[in-house]
Amino acid sequence: MKQQVYFWVERYLFTPDLLQKLLSLLLLPLTALYCLVVIVKRTSAKPKNLGIPVISIGNLIVGGSGKTPLAIALAEELSYVGIVLRGYKRASKGLVVVSQYGVITSSVDKSGDEAMLFAKSLPKATVIVCEDRQEGILKAKSLGAKVVLLDDGFSKSGIEKFDILIKPSQLMPNRFCLPSGPYREGVSHYKKADLVVTEGIDFQRQVNIKNPTDRMVLVTAISKPQRLDRYLPDFIEKVYYPDHYEYHGSELETIMRKYSADSILTTQKDAVKMENFRIDLSILELNLQLKPMILEEVNKYIEDFGKIS
Repeated sequence: MKQQVYFWVERYLFTPDLLQKLLSLLLLPLTALYCLVVIVKRTSAKPKNLGIPVISIGNLIVGGSGKTPLAIALAEELSYVGIVLRGYKRASKGLVVVSQYGVITSSVDKSGDEAMLFAKSLPKATVIVCEDRQEGILKAKSLGAKVVLLDDGFSKSGIEKFDILIKPSQLMPNRFCLPSGPYREGVSHYKKADLVVTEGIDFQRQVNIKNPTDRMVLVTAISKPQRLDRYLPDFIEKVYYPDHYEYHGSELETIMRKYSADSILTTQKDAVKMENFRIDLSILELNLQLKPMILEEVNKYIEDFGKIS
Protein backbone atom coordinates (compact mmCIF):
# COMPACT_ATOMS: atom_id res chain seq x y z
CA MET A 1 0.00 0.00 0.00
CA LYS A 2 2.82 2.40 0.92
CA GLN A 3 4.54 1.76 -2.42
CA GLN A 4 1.30 2.37 -4.33
CA VAL A 5 0.83 5.73 -2.59
CA TYR A 6 4.43 6.71 -3.37
CA PHE A 7 4.11 5.92 -7.08
CA TRP A 8 0.70 7.68 -7.24
CA VAL A 9 2.29 10.84 -5.82
CA GLU A 10 5.16 10.56 -8.30
CA ARG A 11 2.71 10.32 -11.22
CA TYR A 12 0.69 13.22 -9.79
CA LEU A 13 3.79 15.44 -9.68
CA PHE A 14 5.43 14.53 -12.99
CA THR A 15 2.89 12.93 -15.36
CA PRO A 16 -0.58 13.76 -14.00
CA ASP A 17 -3.73 12.34 -15.53
CA LEU A 18 -6.92 14.39 -15.83
CA LEU A 19 -8.14 13.74 -12.27
CA GLN A 20 -4.70 14.51 -10.85
CA LYS A 21 -4.61 17.76 -12.81
CA LEU A 22 -7.96 18.75 -11.29
CA LEU A 23 -6.61 17.98 -7.80
CA SER A 24 -3.55 20.09 -8.60
CA LEU A 25 -5.79 23.05 -9.44
CA LEU A 26 -7.79 22.61 -6.24
CA LEU A 27 -4.58 22.82 -4.22
CA LEU A 28 -3.45 26.11 -5.77
CA PRO A 29 -4.39 28.20 -2.68
CA LEU A 30 -2.00 26.08 -0.60
CA THR A 31 0.61 26.42 -3.34
CA ALA A 32 0.34 30.21 -3.18
CA LEU A 33 0.84 30.09 0.60
CA TYR A 34 3.82 27.75 0.21
CA CYS A 35 5.43 30.07 -2.37
CA LEU A 36 4.92 33.07 -0.09
CA VAL A 37 6.72 31.29 2.77
CA VAL A 38 9.62 30.34 0.46
CA ILE A 39 9.99 33.91 -0.80
CA VAL A 40 9.90 35.39 2.72
CA LYS A 41 12.53 32.93 3.94
CA ARG A 42 14.80 33.64 0.98
CA THR A 43 14.50 37.43 1.10
CA SER A 44 14.92 37.65 4.88
CA ALA A 45 18.02 35.42 5.03
CA LYS A 46 21.45 37.02 5.43
CA PRO A 47 24.10 34.84 3.75
CA LYS A 48 26.96 34.02 6.12
CA ASN A 49 30.55 33.65 4.97
CA LEU A 50 31.86 30.45 6.60
CA GLY A 51 35.48 31.09 5.68
CA ILE A 52 35.59 28.45 2.93
CA PRO A 53 34.31 28.43 -0.67
CA VAL A 54 31.03 26.52 -0.88
CA ILE A 55 29.60 25.23 -4.17
CA SER A 56 25.97 24.14 -3.94
CA ILE A 57 24.58 21.70 -6.49
CA GLY A 58 20.81 21.57 -6.56
CA ASN A 59 17.62 21.68 -8.56
CA LEU A 60 14.19 23.25 -8.24
CA ILE A 61 12.30 19.99 -8.73
CA VAL A 62 11.71 17.32 -6.09
CA GLY A 63 13.28 13.94 -6.80
CA GLY A 64 16.34 12.92 -8.77
CA SER A 65 17.90 15.16 -11.38
CA GLY A 66 21.56 14.13 -11.48
CA LYS A 67 22.86 16.15 -8.52
CA THR A 68 24.97 13.32 -7.12
CA PRO A 69 26.80 12.36 -10.35
CA LEU A 70 27.40 16.05 -11.11
CA ALA A 71 28.87 16.60 -7.64
CA ILE A 72 31.07 13.50 -8.01
CA ALA A 73 32.32 14.66 -11.42
CA LEU A 74 33.17 18.11 -10.01
CA ALA A 75 34.83 16.71 -6.87
CA GLU A 76 37.11 14.53 -9.00
CA GLU A 77 38.54 17.71 -10.53
CA LEU A 78 39.16 19.53 -7.23
CA SER A 79 41.58 19.07 -4.33
CA TYR A 80 40.89 18.85 -0.57
CA VAL A 81 37.14 18.59 -1.11
CA GLY A 82 34.51 18.21 1.58
CA ILE A 83 31.09 16.84 0.61
CA VAL A 84 28.25 17.91 2.90
CA LEU A 85 24.70 16.58 2.62
CA ARG A 86 21.70 15.94 4.80
CA GLY A 87 21.82 12.15 4.60
CA TYR A 88 18.19 11.58 3.67
CA LYS A 89 16.49 8.56 5.31
CA ARG A 90 19.58 7.57 7.30
CA ALA A 91 19.21 5.72 10.61
CA SER A 92 21.10 8.38 12.57
CA LYS A 93 20.80 11.98 13.72
CA GLY A 94 23.19 14.89 13.96
CA LEU A 95 26.62 15.11 12.39
CA VAL A 96 28.27 11.93 11.10
CA VAL A 97 31.67 11.80 9.38
CA VAL A 98 31.09 9.16 6.71
CA SER A 99 34.60 9.12 5.27
CA GLN A 100 37.84 11.02 5.56
CA TYR A 101 40.18 10.86 2.57
CA GLY A 102 39.31 7.32 1.60
CA VAL A 103 38.78 5.90 5.08
CA ILE A 104 35.10 5.05 5.49
CA THR A 105 34.04 5.50 9.11
CA SER A 106 30.29 4.84 8.93
CA SER A 107 27.86 2.15 7.85
CA VAL A 108 25.41 2.80 5.03
CA ASP A 109 22.43 2.76 7.39
CA LYS A 110 23.94 5.61 9.42
CA SER A 111 25.15 7.58 6.40
CA GLY A 112 22.34 7.08 3.90
CA ASP A 113 22.81 5.68 0.39
CA GLU A 114 23.86 8.91 -1.36
CA ALA A 115 26.53 9.75 1.22
CA MET A 116 27.98 6.24 1.00
CA LEU A 117 28.08 6.51 -2.78
CA PHE A 118 30.06 9.74 -2.41
CA ALA A 119 32.42 8.06 0.07
CA LYS A 120 33.08 5.06 -2.19
CA SER A 121 33.40 7.16 -5.35
CA LEU A 122 35.70 9.86 -3.92
CA PRO A 123 38.66 8.40 -1.98
CA LYS A 124 40.33 11.82 -1.83
CA ALA A 125 37.35 13.61 -0.28
CA THR A 126 35.79 13.94 3.16
CA VAL A 127 32.07 13.15 3.32
CA ILE A 128 29.83 14.45 6.11
CA VAL A 129 26.10 14.15 6.74
CA CYS A 130 24.34 16.67 8.96
CA GLU A 131 20.87 18.22 9.10
CA ASP A 132 22.55 21.55 9.97
CA ARG A 133 24.51 22.30 6.79
CA GLN A 134 26.51 25.12 8.39
CA GLU A 135 27.71 22.76 11.10
CA GLY A 136 28.65 20.20 8.46
CA ILE A 137 30.59 22.75 6.41
CA LEU A 138 32.54 23.96 9.44
CA LYS A 139 33.35 20.35 10.36
CA ALA A 140 34.66 19.68 6.86
CA LYS A 141 36.79 22.80 7.14
CA SER A 142 38.21 21.65 10.50
CA LEU A 143 39.16 18.30 8.89
CA GLY A 144 41.25 20.03 6.23
CA ALA A 145 38.83 20.71 3.39
CA LYS A 146 39.70 23.71 1.23
CA VAL A 147 36.40 23.73 -0.66
CA VAL A 148 32.98 22.25 0.11
CA LEU A 149 30.42 20.81 -2.29
CA LEU A 150 26.98 21.20 -0.74
CA ASP A 151 24.44 18.68 -1.97
CA ASP A 152 20.97 20.13 -2.62
CA GLY A 153 21.76 23.43 -0.91
CA PHE A 154 19.99 26.00 -3.11
CA SER A 155 17.36 26.69 -0.44
CA LYS A 156 20.03 27.31 2.24
CA SER A 157 19.98 31.08 1.77
CA GLY A 158 21.78 31.68 5.06
CA ILE A 159 25.03 30.32 3.61
CA GLU A 160 27.23 32.33 1.25
CA LYS A 161 27.84 30.03 -1.72
CA PHE A 162 28.08 29.53 -5.47
CA ASP A 163 24.76 28.05 -6.62
CA ILE A 164 24.60 25.58 -9.50
CA LEU A 165 21.10 24.53 -10.56
CA ILE A 166 20.34 21.58 -12.84
CA LYS A 167 17.53 22.42 -15.23
CA PRO A 168 15.51 19.66 -16.98
CA SER A 169 16.26 19.29 -20.67
CA GLN A 170 12.51 19.19 -21.37
CA LEU A 171 9.69 21.32 -20.03
CA MET A 172 7.86 19.69 -17.13
CA PRO A 173 4.18 18.85 -17.84
CA ASN A 174 3.33 20.27 -14.42
CA ARG A 175 5.03 23.61 -13.70
CA PHE A 176 3.37 24.42 -10.36
CA CYS A 177 5.11 24.52 -6.98
CA LEU A 178 4.29 22.14 -4.17
CA PRO A 179 1.71 20.83 -3.41
CA SER A 180 0.19 21.45 -6.85
CA GLY A 181 3.34 20.45 -8.70
CA PRO A 182 6.94 19.24 -8.42
CA TYR A 183 8.72 22.58 -8.02
CA ARG A 184 10.18 23.52 -4.64
CA GLU A 185 10.60 27.12 -5.83
CA GLY A 186 9.13 28.95 -8.80
CA VAL A 187 10.77 28.54 -12.21
CA SER A 188 11.74 32.22 -12.08
CA HIS A 189 14.25 31.28 -9.38
CA TYR A 190 16.57 29.78 -11.97
CA LYS A 191 17.66 33.40 -12.42
CA LYS A 192 18.88 33.44 -8.81
CA ALA A 193 21.48 30.74 -9.48
CA ASP A 194 25.08 31.57 -10.33
CA LEU A 195 25.14 28.83 -12.97
CA VAL A 196 22.33 26.85 -14.61
CA VAL A 197 23.27 23.61 -16.37
CA THR A 198 21.28 21.21 -18.52
CA GLU A 199 21.95 17.59 -19.42
CA GLY A 200 22.81 17.15 -23.08
CA ILE A 201 24.04 20.74 -23.32
CA ASP A 202 26.42 21.30 -20.41
CA PHE A 203 27.12 17.70 -19.46
CA GLN A 204 26.72 14.27 -21.01
CA ARG A 205 26.00 10.95 -19.30
CA GLN A 206 27.95 7.81 -20.11
CA VAL A 207 26.52 4.56 -18.75
CA ASN A 208 28.19 1.16 -18.86
CA ILE A 209 27.06 -2.11 -17.30
CA LYS A 210 29.67 -3.63 -14.99
CA ASN A 211 29.50 -7.44 -14.61
CA PRO A 212 26.68 -8.04 -17.12
CA THR A 213 25.06 -11.48 -17.28
CA ASP A 214 22.78 -13.21 -19.78
CA ARG A 215 19.67 -12.87 -17.59
CA MET A 216 19.45 -9.69 -15.53
CA VAL A 217 16.49 -8.15 -13.71
CA LEU A 218 16.52 -4.41 -12.96
CA VAL A 219 15.88 -3.55 -9.30
CA THR A 220 16.09 0.08 -8.28
CA ALA A 221 14.78 2.58 -5.74
CA ILE A 222 15.39 5.95 -7.36
CA SER A 223 13.02 8.76 -8.18
CA LYS A 224 11.59 8.60 -11.72
CA PRO A 225 13.16 5.20 -12.52
CA GLN A 226 11.92 5.34 -16.13
CA ARG A 227 14.84 7.65 -16.88
CA LEU A 228 17.04 4.54 -16.85
CA ASP A 229 15.19 2.98 -19.79
CA ARG A 230 17.51 4.33 -22.49
CA TYR A 231 20.49 2.59 -20.87
CA LEU A 232 18.87 -0.84 -20.44
CA PRO A 233 19.05 -3.99 -22.56
CA ASP A 234 15.91 -4.81 -24.52
CA PHE A 235 13.10 -6.76 -22.85
CA ILE A 236 14.56 -6.65 -19.35
CA GLU A 237 12.20 -7.16 -16.41
CA LYS A 238 11.96 -4.21 -14.00
CA VAL A 239 11.16 -4.01 -10.30
CA TYR A 240 10.77 -0.53 -8.78
CA TYR A 241 10.78 0.51 -5.12
CA PRO A 242 10.22 3.96 -3.55
CA ASP A 243 13.22 6.30 -3.50
CA HIS A 244 15.85 5.40 -0.84
CA TYR A 245 14.14 2.07 -0.08
CA GLU A 246 15.90 -0.19 2.45
CA TYR A 247 16.41 -3.57 0.79
CA HIS A 248 16.35 -7.01 2.41
CA GLY A 249 18.40 -9.88 1.06
CA SER A 250 15.49 -12.33 1.12
CA GLU A 251 13.28 -10.16 -1.12
CA LEU A 252 16.09 -9.77 -3.64
CA GLU A 253 16.62 -13.53 -3.70
CA THR A 254 12.87 -13.95 -4.27
CA ILE A 255 13.02 -11.54 -7.23
CA MET A 256 15.94 -13.45 -8.77
CA ARG A 257 14.06 -16.75 -8.48
CA LYS A 258 10.85 -15.23 -9.87
CA TYR A 259 12.57 -14.00 -13.02
CA SER A 260 15.16 -16.82 -13.24
CA ALA A 261 17.85 -14.14 -13.18
CA ASP A 262 21.61 -14.65 -13.06
CA SER A 263 22.11 -11.22 -11.47
CA ILE A 264 20.36 -8.09 -10.31
CA LEU A 265 21.01 -5.02 -12.45
CA THR A 266 20.96 -1.87 -10.35
CA THR A 267 22.34 1.65 -9.99
CA GLN A 268 25.45 2.62 -8.06
CA LYS A 269 23.31 4.27 -5.40
CA ASP A 270 21.22 1.13 -4.93
CA ALA A 271 24.30 -1.08 -4.96
CA VAL A 272 25.75 0.37 -1.74
CA LYS A 273 22.72 -1.10 0.06
CA MET A 274 22.90 -4.48 -1.72
CA GLU A 275 26.61 -5.29 -1.79
CA ASN A 276 26.65 -7.12 1.57
CA PHE A 277 24.01 -9.61 0.42
CA ARG A 278 25.08 -12.87 -1.22
CA ILE A 279 23.67 -11.81 -4.56
CA ASP A 280 25.38 -11.32 -7.92
CA LEU A 281 25.12 -7.67 -8.96
CA SER A 282 25.42 -6.01 -12.34
CA ILE A 283 25.97 -2.27 -11.94
CA LEU A 284 24.87 0.63 -14.12
CA GLU A 285 28.07 2.69 -13.83
CA LEU A 286 27.42 6.35 -14.57
CA ASN A 287 30.03 8.92 -15.53
CA LEU A 288 29.50 12.54 -16.52
CA GLN A 289 31.47 14.47 -19.10
CA LEU A 290 31.37 18.13 -18.13
CA LYS A 291 31.75 21.09 -20.42
CA PRO A 292 34.97 22.93 -19.51
CA MET A 293 32.85 26.01 -18.79
CA ILE A 294 31.45 24.44 -15.61
CA LEU A 295 34.83 23.79 -14.02
CA GLU A 296 36.10 27.18 -15.21
CA GLU A 297 33.24 28.97 -13.44
CA VAL A 298 33.76 26.94 -10.26
CA ASN A 299 37.52 27.54 -10.22
CA LYS A 300 36.99 31.26 -10.80
CA TYR A 301 34.68 31.41 -7.79
CA ILE A 302 37.23 29.55 -5.64
CA GLU A 303 40.07 31.84 -6.76
CA ASP A 304 38.01 35.00 -6.22
CA PHE A 305 36.97 33.75 -2.79
CA GLY A 306 40.64 33.33 -1.85
CA LYS A 307 41.47 36.88 -2.96
CA ILE A 308 38.61 38.38 -0.94
CA SER A 309 39.39 36.28 2.14
